[in-house]
Amino acid sequence: MKKIFFQTILLLILISTFSCKKSFLDEKPLDFLSGSNAYATYADFNIAANDLYRVVRVEFYTRDENFPFDYMYGCDIVYDGQPATARHTPMISAYGPTGSIPGTHWSAFYKIISEANAIISRAPTSTMTDAEKMLVIAKARFFRGFAYRSLAYLFGGVPLIVEEVTSPKTDFTRATKEAVYAQSIDDLKFAVANLPSINTVLDGEINSQVAGHVLAEVYLAAGQYQNAVDAATKVITDPNVHLMTSRFGAKANVATGNVYWDLFQPGNQNRKTGGNFEGLWVIQLETDVPGGSAASTGMAGNYLLERHCGPNLSLITSPNPNPFLWPMNDLTGGRGIGWAISTKHFSDEIWASDFNNDIRNANINFVRNFTATNPASSSYGKVISTQAPIAGLTVPSRQFYAYQAKCTTPGGHPLGLIANATNGLLKSTAGGTYLDQYMVRLAETYFIRAEAYMKLDNFAAAAADINIVRARSNAKPVAPASINIDYILDERLRELGYEEKRRLTLMRLGLWYDRVKRYNPYYSDALPLYNLWPIPQSEIERNNTGELTQNPGY
Repeated sequence: MKKIFFQTILLLILISTFSCKKSFLDEKPLDFLSGSNAYATYADFNIAANDLYRVVRVEFYTRDENFPFDYMYGCDIVYDGQPATARHTPMISAYGPTGSIPGTHWSAFYKIISEANAIISRAPTSTMTDAEKMLVIAKARFFRGFAYRSLAYLFGGVPLIVEEVTSPKTDFTRATKEAVYAQSIDDLKFAVANLPSINTVLDGEINSQVAGHVLAEVYLAAGQYQNAVDAATKVITDPNVHLMTSRFGAKANVATGNVYWDLFQPGNQNRKTGGNFEGLWVIQLETDVPGGSAASTGMAGNYLLERHCGPNLSLITSPNPNPFLWPMNDLTGGRGIGWAISTKHFSDEIWASDFNNDIRNANINFVRNFTATNPASSSYGKVISTQAPIAGLTVPSRQFYAYQAKCTTPGGHPLGLIANATNGLLKSTAGGTYLDQYMVRLAETYFIRAEAYMKLDNFAAAAADINIVRARSNAKPVAPASINIDYILDERLRELGYEEKRRLTLMRLGLWYDRVKRYNPYYSDALPLYNLWPIPQSEIERNNTGELTQNPGY
């Protein structure tokens, strides 16, 4: 009994002794990643930086079938073919402080900022060389500047967080929009100076030139117009980039094509693999590549631009039988379901002066003439036009409207999606756009510089920049006297169309409401307060020891 008693006392003493020593319970991660050892080597930091690319791709392209298209719906380019809050119908539901649209994008950009801050804060104490530290910090600061630029356009002033947050914090306050722009500019200037040139990086990697492009845009937003001109000029005059003005790529010999069409053919978007010197930042979808986002076996992980923007020809009930088979691997829109119907302004009005000569408006690029594909129809083999539709077809309607062909890959869908190689029918799993996507293209850099020149009252220089892009498309030159912000916005539609994150452009300029009211009558419930989105109510409530003021009107 005495032996048991003393053994028990000894055990209690040992437990008490070791339980008082914090180090006894502390885990030392030797064979797994944790917050204390995940950021040590150059390889570690590259993994962290690679996730920033992933978050950007998810935010703008692949999250699901709805959120990436918030940059298109509710603007002046398309309207909702099947009314739903996800496509901004009605706007009061889409843009409410408790709605998922503002909150989802807010969270995505702050995730980018959080991950970038971790890299920036931890790089100095890592085992990397000084050159490696500088490079990973430059990458992180580019993404942080890019995220703050986007937040400022969408929400105005937002909380500025420039260090890693390692403990709960509930007292954030909003910085002014001007302060957010200043932080973005500071980050982007660092990125321009320290990122490598585009000719030395892999396809899809950020580089000094794309950082310069974004910097020029933020200078514009901040009212620093000469700085915007200077930053854009540095990109435009760089010998490693230029507009593509001659036919290129695997389909360069297709007689019905043109150089603008070449820009959107499979495999033509990238510099090293496609010979394209115009793309400054190309988002890699990497279809059927192990570890890539997209797969030709289905829509998940793909950019569903075809699904949204292609008309849904299967809904045609008159004439009967339907003149079209659907879905098809041709110019009829793939497996589009007619959600994003082109506004009259986008499909007709902006082309009035150059309807027949601007190659961007050729039917191979902006489809208005559809060849009937159903052998059972009396119209089989005939062209049915959106401009002169046959009896029974309403234009525009969800089932029949003019659309920009870059949303799909006519004749170029992956073989795994072809259900019938004889007639071109696609499988029901089609709907993605199987192309790497331009986040930034040099043509847009010319538009940024033109806008800056216009703000400086140098209308001749602004016209000259726009005419460089128009000349590539055989469009008539614009006279300096015709330059104004509406002309520039229309030229952006002509050149960029579906590529552009239109909402960011219009909200940057404070012209979202103006353009929607004039050019998209479908959204009759547009209000001036929607020039900015609300601060998500959930963020205001979580911030319970500070004050996040709401935007006016919400």
